[in-house]
Amino acid sequence: MTVKIDPDLCTGCALCTDSLPEFFRMDGDIAAVVKSDVPADQEKAVQDAAADCPAEAIIVG
Repeated sequence: MTVKIDPDLCTGCALCTDSLPEFFRMDGDIAAVVKSDVPADQEKAVQDAAADCPAEAIIVG
């Protein structure tokens, strides 16, 4: 699984960076991906972060 953020949708709420700093960080006013490859044991956490994103800016695939 991989993860990315659509910078055009991100509102900079920082929910993802607060919950998963090993994958996301703030880059100015928007979130950015630190690590795009998601290990199997962390897939659920990343999927939950995507589901919790109010802007639906986190894309998992």
